Amino acid sequence: MEFALIPLLLYFLPWMIALIRGHHNAGAIFLLNLLLGWTLIGWLFAFIWSFTSVRRYYV
Repeated sequence: MEFALIPLLLYFLPWMIALIRGHHNAGAIFLLNLLLGWTLIGWLFAFIWSFTSVRRYYV
């Protein structure tokens, strides 16, 4: 059971990074990761996207 947790965490690493950074597109990154993360290109795209600049809103 615990052996399955590590690959699952690595699979969703881009989404977790986006959540921690407060990325404004974290939901879209999650969907990309969920649907295309099994391809190396989809996972890499989500990973890079999670590190792009975070839009800050000041009111």
